[in-house]
Parts: sequence; structure tokens; C-alpha cells
Amino acid sequence: MKSYKKCPLERECGGCQLMAYPYPVQLEYKQEHVQDMLGQFGPIAPILGMEDPTHYRHKVQAVFGRDYSGKVISGIYREGSHQIIPIRDCLVEHPTADAILATIRSLMTRYGIDPYDEDEQIGYIRHVLIKVSRSNGEAMVVLVCGQWPLPSKDLFLSSLRQRHPEITTIALNMNRDQTSMVLSEIPEKIIYGKGYIEEELNGLKFRISPKSFFQVNPAQAERLYTIAMKMAQLTPNDAVIDAYCGTGTIALIAAHEGVRQVLGIESNPGAVDDALRNAQSNQLGNVQFIASDASVYIKQMAKEKQSCDVLFLDPPRSGSDERFLAAALKMGPRKIIYISCNPRTLERDLRYMLKFSPYEVRGIQPVDMFPHTEHIETVVLLQRVQE
Repeated sequence: MKSYKKCPLERECGGCQLMAYPYPVQLEYKQEHVQDMLGQFGPIAPILGMEDPTHYRHKVQAVFGRDYSGKVISGIYREGSHQIIPIRDCLVEHPTADAILATIRSLMTRYGIDPYDEDEQIGYIRHVLIKVSRSNGEAMVVLVCGQWPLPSKDLFLSSLRQRHPEITTIALNMNRDQTSMVLSEIPEKIIYGKGYIEEELNGLKFRISPKSFFQVNPAQAERLYTIAMKMAQLTPNDAVIDAYCGTGTIALIAAHEGVRQVLGIESNPGAVDDALRNAQSNQLGNVQFIASDASVYIKQMAKEKQSCDVLFLDPPRSGSDERFLAAALKMGPRKIIYISCNPRTLERDLRYMLKFSPYEVRGIQPVDMFPHTEHIETVVLLQRVQE
């Protein structure tokens, strides 16, 4: 396993809670945590770590401000405060993103562009969101501003593009709200480029727009989805549901496996738009997407006595809810593949499903999606017991 240098900001930043420990020790800690939470359901496979656990974040967001000397800085807020911890070279962020942020800081100083002050509601650039494609190196820059246009806007944008030809999209998001959210609900304005970047995963192309959800660690995401498909053992006659489908990653990979039909359910209409475009660009006609609350839609399907063969669910950290789980169990899929980013809520949901249904856990695989942090991704296979 590749060695790496220590982070000089590990005590100040707080973003990587386990950075002080060697990576093998981190993996042992995570393995033990999953064992403590989920060992009651069956054997836990060894956690899948990274050969090189650095610079894996292909999505980077930074807040902008000034330090005590008046210099433009970018970084993250110290936990529980609005004090900015300046970050210039992050060990988990993609180097391209860090380089672009350094250029933006330099150009703001050159062209007299003030960071936005949310208390005084003056200034311009509040946050910058950057997404970098692993497959082709394209970068997207989203400028989150309190005011627009920027002073010397055209010079700023042309200088940024000249220094970073990998930037293929620049978008503007206006956010004057007193909020911790980086992006506002106001639709983005594309001020340069095509409005999205493309990523390849499991042999498919995915379109990523400013607000699209996509795994920040594509290398480990590919391993995660490969495991999920191996657990599912899909057949050509299968009807598949991907609940909480986001931009359709799992749904499209399942459709690519050659199943009869895939239905993706997602509450975010923008993500559904991306999913539909992804299906079209990959020429997959055996998949459809619905913009709906997964719990409501699955409950209605169960009420109409509809069924599916395999159900994938990848809910937020809060897990699923009993309405959804009860309806999903009523549909009686042959297999349920539960992908979770929170072992605690996963344990809760598994207990509920096993208590009220003829299912048993046949596989538990943790994956280290976020090295140096306490977060753990886990894939669980539930299989219906033959009655």
C-alpha cells in the first residue's frame, strides 16, 4: 500500500478525522465498526481500501474570504464556526481542483474581486465548486456569488480559461441567503462551455451537471457498483428498481447488464433529467426514470400489486423509512441490494426488514469510499427465503 505524507492541517481542519492514523489502522478501525454494528446479521467481508488513499475527491468545494492581513484565502469553515481554515494543498482533493482554486485566488487579487461577506452582504465570490472527470480530465467550475457581474469579469474568465484549458464548463450560481448550503435553489447560468462534464464508470458514460449527485471517489464507486451487480446476479428476464437513483448510475449499469426492464426513482427533477440524458447517450432503451418520492411511489406500486425481481436502494445518511421498507417488502423482490453510507441507520433498517419478512442477509461488504474520514460505505445483500 502506497505511503503518503502527513497533512499539516489535520488538527485545524477537522475534515479528515482519521488522518493522524496510518491507513492500515484506519481500515482496521472501520472494519471493527462495521463488525460492531452489523456483525449480528452475518460475516463481514474484509473492507476494500485504496492502493493510494490520496487525492481521491473529484468534487471539491471551497469557501472564500480574507485572512487577518487582508489576503484572499479559500478553504473550509472550522467546525462549528464561520472561521475559514485556509487550504492550499489538500491531501484528499484532486490536484487539478487545488490548482484552479489557487488561480482563482490570484486572479481575484489581480482584478480587485472581493470575497463575499454574508454578514455585510457585500463582495462577490462566496464559494467555488469544482468537479473533475477521472476519465477525460475535464473540469467544471461553479462560481457561487453574492453579486454579479464581477469586476473585470471578461478578463477574469478568459485568464482562468487560459491558465486551465481543462476547464470545459463555467457556471454561475447566485446565493445571497443566510445559509450553510453552498448552492442556492436558483438555477445555474452557464457562462462558458456545454454546462456539464462526462465521467465513465463501469463501461458507461455519465453526464454530470453543477447540481448532479455523483460519487466523489469514482475509483471506489466503480468497485462498489461492481460488487452490487455481482450480488444481484441479474438475469435477462429481471425487472429491476433503483430507488433513490440520483443521476441513474446503478439503474443504467443494471440496464447495461441486459435485464428486461429497469425503473429509477428520484425526487430531484434535475437529477432525473441527467439520468434520462445518460440513458439516451448510452443507447439504453430498457430503463425509465420517474421524478417522485421513492416512499410514495413504491407504496403506490405495492398497493397496485406490482412487483420486481431485484431492488437496489441507496438512501441518504438518514437511511430509508418504514413506509418505503414496508412497501418494498410487500413487493417481494428476489433480492434487495442495500447500499448505505451510514452503518447505524443501515443496522436499524436491516432489523426492521428481517423482523417483518422472509429475507436473510447473504453478504456484507464494506468499501472505503472516503479514506482518512470516519465515513464507511457498505453493500448488503438480502435474499428472499423460499417459502
